[in-house]
Amino acid sequence: MSTMFERMDRSSFEGRFAGSLPAGDFDESFARIEALAKILDSAIRIPGTKVVMGVDAVLGLVPVIGDVISGAIASYIIWEARRLGAPRWLIARMAMNTALDTAVGGIPIFGDMFDVAYKSNLKNVALLKRHADKHGHRYGRRPTIDATYTVG
Repeated sequence: MSTMFERMDRSSFEGRFAGSLPAGDFDESFARIEALAKILDSAIRIPGTKVVMGVDAVLGLVPVIGDVISGAIASYIIWEARRLGAPRWLIARMAMNTALDTAVGGIPIFGDMFDVAYKSNLKNVALLKRHADKHGHRYGRRPTIDATYTVG
């Protein structure tokens, strides 16, 4: 099994504009950022409760530097969304979610509770998914159709 760096052909990314990735590249990148968002926001369930938190909240326990690190990791999701061709307004909205999480997360005690409750990375991935489903042609994807059938 090859590593990500062995699979990445530098020439395939050179000279390519955002939004012109083949469908497989979009799906692979989206799966990667979705997995990262789950790790950051909902990887750990507190036993005996319905409270779910992620690495973001754990890093937030380290004063100042923990929130800076989690904000830097979260910015990768935004960078990847831009590379996939997300419009500027969507990138700005995602950046605001991450900035709010990072800024409020830096407040002692309250910020730690906020990190558990406000799942900015999952929100950002949901925004990108909704946009990609609506504008799938921009990403080389077919629109997905959710339908329910009743047999009566």
